[in-house]
Amino acid sequence: MQGIAFCELRANYVVKCFLGTIASFCAPATVGLAFCRELSSSPTVPRMHSAKRGPSQTYRTNPSSIFNMVLQGKTPSAPPAVQRLVIDEHDAGQRIDNFLIRVCKGAPKSLIYRILRSGEVRVNKGRIDQTYRLALGDEVRIPPLRLAEKADKSAVPGREFPVLFEDDALLAINKPAGTAVHGGSGISFGVIEQLRQQRPEQRFLELAHRLDRETSGILLIGKKRAALSRLHDVLREGGLDKRYLALVSGKWPNPVQHIKLALTKYLTEDGERRVAVDKDGKASHSIVRLVARWERFSLVEVQIKTGRTHQIRVHLTHLGFPLAGDDKYGDFALNKALQKEGLKRMFLHAASLVVPHPVSGEPLELAAPLPDELAQFVAHLDASEARNYG
Repeated sequence: MQGIAFCELRANYVVKCFLGTIASFCAPATVGLAFCRELSSSPTVPRMHSAKRGPSQTYRTNPSSIFNMVLQGKTPSAPPAVQRLVIDEHDAGQRIDNFLIRVCKGAPKSLIYRILRSGEVRVNKGRIDQTYRLALGDEVRIPPLRLAEKADKSAVPGREFPVLFEDDALLAINKPAGTAVHGGSGISFGVIEQLRQQRPEQRFLELAHRLDRETSGILLIGKKRAALSRLHDVLREGGLDKRYLALVSGKWPNPVQHIKLALTKYLTEDGERRVAVDKDGKASHSIVRLVARWERFSLVEVQIKTGRTHQIRVHLTHLGFPLAGDDKYGDFALNKALQKEGLKRMFLHAASLVVPHPVSGEPLELAAPLPDELAQFVAHLDASEARNYG
């Protein structure tokens, strides 16, 4: 049996040497070096002076995979190296853990926090913890990390969106319905990725808040780290006056109505995220004002005092007034009928916003008109039904 095992070992060794010889003729020196590294680390190759070597390691590639890369005209990537980054004004003030999550794209959060705890990440040659906030001029040492392959940025189409306001600190756009604000959960890219691709000279672009994919309207984007942090503070402190226009099924009864219903998140059997009214959930507050009312529908303005996920949709549906076109919480039979009348999306639009400017502190008032498809449906209602309010 030992003789058979030895023969198999030698055979594997000969094959790998053969592949290495071909690789050395077919690829640059980097390929040959990569092959040699793999060959020397392979557990199937007879080793000399094994007592001087450490335990064998598991590598992501092997000589045969390198040979396949050669045949495909590819060059193996270089091993990861130490990074040393100097913090500029765009990153100053950010927590080190959030900075690493952004810079080390593809690295799981568990790895980020492990290298922080172990002291492998250094700032100005000293150890820090995950709560450390970076200062201008800090030098950050990031250890070698084997990360997932970065997404091909060329696959993200650059796109500009209608600009409502822009200066050196802040960008406000009118987001169209059907476009996610960011990639993830099966979505390759969103508004923020497209803006970054369109504006490669802009070093910092980050979402200040979010909108549902099917919701249109005002979206704020920070262009500087300090401005983004200030916007987040305003959101936490409730200093943002944000109002939506929504069309609901039924006759909304009151000119003004406060809705205070706690909400909780859950997952469906298919793994989709949903929200429901739950007395043990998070406190949620919406103020609804009646704008117009027809025989079948009501147009309302909703001011949100808290920014819970799907807050408007769940609050209104729970009271018996589902949003027109809502494919998660709405009236599905009604939605199908509305498509024939010309409404092919959810009628929810972030129409106005008042926020202190993150630098000057002066009130910034923004407004986004109804998209054409929603304005046309309102015109359709006016032409086919009588208004009894507004």
